[in-house]
Amino acid sequence: MTYYYRLGDVPKKRHTQFRQADGSLYHEEVMGIHGFAGIQSILYHLRPPTAVRRLDLMPEEPIYYETPGPLRPRHLRSGPVPTGGDAISGRVPLMGNNDVVLHVARPTKPMTYWYKFAHGDDVLFIHEGTGVLESQFGLLRYRPGDYLVIPTGVIWRLLPDPDVAQRMLVVESFGHVTPPKRYINNYGQFLENSPYCERDMRPPDELVTHDEAGEFEVRIKARGQTTCFIYDHHPLDVAGWDGHLWPFAFNIEDFEPITGRVHQPPPVHQTFEGPGYVLCSFVPRLFDYHPLSIPAPYNHSNVDSDEVLYYVEGDFMSRKGIERASLTVHPNGIPHGPHPGTYEGSIGKTRTEELAVMVDTFRPLRLTRHALEMEDEGYVYSWLPKE
Repeated sequence: MTYYYRLGDVPKKRHTQFRQADGSLYHEEVMGIHGFAGIQSILYHLRPPTAVRRLDLMPEEPIYYETPGPLRPRHLRSGPVPTGGDAISGRVPLMGNNDVVLHVARPTKPMTYWYKFAHGDDVLFIHEGTGVLESQFGLLRYRPGDYLVIPTGVIWRLLPDPDVAQRMLVVESFGHVTPPKRYINNYGQFLENSPYCERDMRPPDELVTHDEAGEFEVRIKARGQTTCFIYDHHPLDVAGWDGHLWPFAFNIEDFEPITGRVHQPPPVHQTFEGPGYVLCSFVPRLFDYHPLSIPAPYNHSNVDSDEVLYYVEGDFMSRKGIERASLTVHPNGIPHGPHPGTYEGSIGKTRTEELAVMVDTFRPLRLTRHALEMEDEGYVYSWLPKE
C-alpha cells in the first residue's frame, strides 16, 4: 500500500482531454491491480504505449530443481557466486515454488533494455551497490539496504553506478507485495504502532520524459517465456502521472524493531507480505529485558512454513559458521533452533547488531542445482555436541 503521489503534468480531471504543445492529445494509460478495484496510477504518454513494431521470443533457460531427497536443514554459501551480467541476466535462481522464486545476483553491467514480470511484483534487496532504478515513473536512486519494490505493471531497468560492486537478493512474486494489513488503518494510512510509515517509503523523485525515435526493447516475462517487444519510440515517454501505484524504495535501516521483556516471535519482524509468503527484516535492536530473559530464539517447529534467512551483516548470535550472504533453509516438518552454546551464551547480552532478511513460505520450496553447488553439507549435523 502506497500513498498518493504525483510527478510531472496531469490534467485537472482524469479521463478528459489533455493536449500537448502541438495540440495533439496525450495518451492516457490507467495501470491498476485487482481489476479496477485495487490501487492504480494514471500515466500520460506522448505516444500510444500499444504501438509495437516487432515481437521476438527469447530462449528461456528453465529452472532445474533438485530431485527431492531426505528432509533436512540447509546452509547455502552464496557469497562467492560469480559476478556478471545485468540485474536480470545475472540472476542465479536458488529455490522456489508456485508463489515465489528466490535469486541472488552480482551484476556488473547496466541493463540495455527494459523489463517487466507480468505475473507479479519483484522485490530487489540491495545488499551492495548504488545506482538508479529507471522506469516510466521516473528515476529512483538506490543504496545498500534498500528493498526496491517494483509492481508488475512497471517497465524498468537497473543502472548500477560505474565501478561499484553490486550484490542483491531477488524475490520474484507470483502476485502482489504489500505491507502487512495489521500495519494499516481502515483509511489506508500506516498506524502509529507500525514499524515504518509513509515517510520511510521513497518514490521516484525525477521524471525524465523521453521523445526519441529508434529501436527500443522491452522484455516481458509471462507464461513461462520472455517476449521482446520492439518499439519505434522510447518507452519512457511519460509527461506526468499520479496515483497510488508506483515503484518505491524502503531501506532496512528504517525498520523500527519491536522488542519486549521476553523473546518476541518472528511476526514482529515482518516487513511485507506476498502471495504464500511473508518477508521480514532483522535489524540491530535491544534484547529482551526481563531479568530472567534468554535473548536467543527458542527452538521452534515450522509447522506450516519453510524459513529462509539471508544473512546481510553483523554477528548472528544464534548461528555458528554463518557467513555474509549465507542463506539457511529450515523446512517445515522438523524443529530448528539456536546452535549449541548460543542459547546459554546469549544470557546477559543487551543488544544485537545483526542484519538479515527472512522469507517464510507457506508451501514447500525446492532447491535448484545452483543452490546445491553452494550447499554446506555438514550443516544438518551442526547441532551435535563436538566430540
